[in-house]
Amino acid sequence: MDIAQKLRSEGYKVTPQRIAIYQVLYGQNEHPTAEMIYQSLRRDHPTMSLATVYKTMEIFEKIGLVKVLDTGDDCSRYDWDTHNHPHMRCVVCKRVDDLDGMDMDDTLAQVAELSQYKVTGQQITFEGICPECQRKEAH
Repeated sequence: MDIAQKLRSEGYKVTPQRIAIYQVLYGQNEHPTAEMIYQSLRRDHPTMSLATVYKTMEIFEKIGLVKVLDTGDDCSRYDWDTHNHPHMRCVVCKRVDDLDGMDMDDTLAQVAELSQYKVTGQQITFEGICPECQRKEAH
């Protein structure tokens, strides 16, 4: 996706900070917090503030570039992959991963049928202990 074109088409300025923030987020599976994004950009963008990251993420959510995840932590996490998919959250290290391969369309249709709601979105996060933390516990 051409981030600059998307920003322009939605009426937003294209700034080096917005491009850098999206580049940190796009294609990775870490589902970072705003603080994590800020920390990864601080060295190369010393004038960028944490507030800039938060404001940019609000814009990205508004124009459909990111999905804000509420994974039960005190802060939001961000996902560049906006299609309907569940997540796994490690209760030990707080890592959040995509859980691909599940057919959410059938689940959403079933929820709509059972509830009589028009389903407009979903956030499903399973919890467990990630493989890395399991290995650490075994030692």
